[in-house]
Amino acid sequence: MASLRADRLEVPERGLPIGEGIGRQFDYWLTVYKRTWKSSVISSFLSPLLYVVAMGVLLGELIDDDPAVLEGAPTYLAFVVPGLIAAHAMQTAVAETTYPVLGMFKWHKVYDSMIASPLAIRHVVGAHLGFVAFRLATTCAVFMVVITPFGVFANWWGPFLAFLAQVLVGMSFATLVYAYSTRIKSEASFGLLFRLGVFPLFLFSGAFFPVSNLGEVGAFVARLTPLWHGVNLSRMFCVGNIDWSMAALNAGYLVVLVLLGWRWSVTGLTKRLIT
Repeated sequence: MASLRADRLEVPERGLPIGEGIGRQFDYWLTVYKRTWKSSVISSFLSPLLYVVAMGVLLGELIDDDPAVLEGAPTYLAFVVPGLIAAHAMQTAVAETTYPVLGMFKWHKVYDSMIASPLAIRHVVGAHLGFVAFRLATTCAVFMVVITPFGVFANWWGPFLAFLAQVLVGMSFATLVYAYSTRIKSEASFGLLFRLGVFPLFLFSGAFFPVSNLGEVGAFVARLTPLWHGVNLSRMFCVGNIDWSMAALNAGYLVVLVLLGWRWSVTGLTKRLIT
């Protein structure tokens, strides 16, 4: 069976342009979203409002507003909410690339049927990650709209750049976790990812407090994480305290991770389904 699949990769149709191959799956992913969007209403629409009220407004009232301590943010609300959106993007990306990816080849065998058509692995991966990008864009956009009345934004154009940064950090996690999901044998491995990866990053990547509070070593480690780069970009653009050289470094770091994650995702799914 593996050799037959490998032979099918050599047919001319497998040379479809990446855009055309992804586009042929549009109806499938649209159907998936139509059938599942209700289950994401709370996480995508209600959670942002609860986050803002609980962490930004209620907790923020107990914290002194010192821009020198809060990385240029005038209030704790303005400090914490941009970081929360970046962290929310990470959580959304991980949720969409763990069990949903594993299920596509382990339980439901949807990927097997896809590559039995003229589609190649890169088309399948591209379409799935495109759907994740759509989910990230919608959830982050809702979050940004929710916080607009709270006076977080320093100017009119900053939120748009912050939104792009949030989607970018989400996609860096999406590609890397997708690659991880294609290489595991059991869903039990996700427990390790959540406990030792997602949860510590959520707490210690600068979303709730400046990473300088962790000490020199802790701050150095935190700045190596993708989430810190996303939090830093999101916060800088929202509050208007922008260091453009640092912003370029943050963005470049995340872009490199997306490209590496894409490559590992394609090779991982190829090994899983073909070899």
